[in-house]
Amino acid sequence: MHRAIDGAIERAAARGTSADLIDLGTLDLGFANGTPPADLDDDTAATIAAIENTKAVIFATPIYRGSLSGSLKNLIDLTPVPALQAKVVGIVAMGASDHHFLGAERHLRDVLTFFGAVVMPVAVYLNGTDFTDGAPDERAETVLDQLFTGVAATAAALYVVDAVAEPLPLGAKAVKPRTGATG
Repeated sequence: MHRAIDGAIERAAARGTSADLIDLGTLDLGFANGTPPADLDDDTAATIAAIENTKAVIFATPIYRGSLSGSLKNLIDLTPVPALQAKVVGIVAMGASDHHFLGAERHLRDVLTFFGAVVMPVAVYLNGTDFTDGAPDERAETVLDQLFTGVAATAAALYVVDAVAEPLPLGAKAVKPRTGATG
């Protein structure tokens, strides 16, 4: 999947949309146990800052036990509600077969709704048949490019109208509302 996402980022850049890959496999993230990210002596605070400082996010995960990876769930558990609130989010999942195609998508949608994220209505699911010798085939590249383009266009449209997710998501009840937000 890494190769497919890297290729989609390169093609997005060729279309004028910049994107950065945050590879959880290369980071040292704390365990979500209530410790504030700023108090952790690892990559947690910088990773959350990268999420906070972007207009949109695409979460990509392999399927583990019919759902998203534990490392991605841990990152989401570490992320404060305002970091994802009203942020456009795309979802990419990959499994060995189509058997669990809705698992990660359904679970991520539920969790991201808690944050008040603007989740794209269509996700991308790839399986082993979408790759030849580790390289994504044309169909895989096309659907990834469509997702990247849709996420970028949706984020650009929302930022033009300064859209805010109202009413505030359930997760925001425990945090101070953002400037200009009511509820």
